Amino acid sequence: MRIEQARLAGVAVLTPEPFRDDRGLFTRTFDANLFDEWIGVPGTSASFVQDSQSRSAKAVIRGMHGRGGRGEAKLVRCAHGAVLDVLVDARPGSPTFGEHEAFTLDDNAFRHLYVPPGLLHGFQALTDTADVCYRIDRPHDASEDLAVRYDDPDVGIDWPLPAGVVSARDSAAGSWADLLTRLR
Repeated sequence: MRIEQARLAGVAVLTPEPFRDDRGLFTRTFDANLFDEWIGVPGTSASFVQDSQSRSAKAVIRGMHGRGGRGEAKLVRCAHGAVLDVLVDARPGSPTFGEHEAFTLDDNAFRHLYVPPGLLHGFQALTDTADVCYRIDRPHDASEDLAVRYDDPDVGIDWPLPAGVVSARDSAAGSWADLLTRLR
């Protein structure tokens, strides 16, 4: 497994190296020792406390979500299908604050992301169905939810497909300008 720094500060792209043969394939989707070595803090991998999974139809957009307080770290991968996964740096003081970066995650390359606390996260399903798995470092607390509309022009995400189903919550999310006021 390779771990590489993404353009956004603190974001890692984890790329497994599957063994493929006439039966199919086998791959390691997480390695705690490699992850802790990359983070530089032994035992960081043990802080993940919850695994979740979503299934989305083609063109569905979920996001852009984050957590206030001390934030939320997560590992994100697409177990079935493909998604365009997007991160927005919402950490005041970060060298990449306000910037976004997009990654294609799919069930062929098995790349996945380490998303440090303080980033907004969302994705669009690119295939008929897409299953996204999340490994999260603390239980959900709705009182700390942060959100920005997926189509906010100040963020400027270029989604590859016209927006499919978007939840009422995501459609009602505030703007980037609203979030900046809340972060100050």
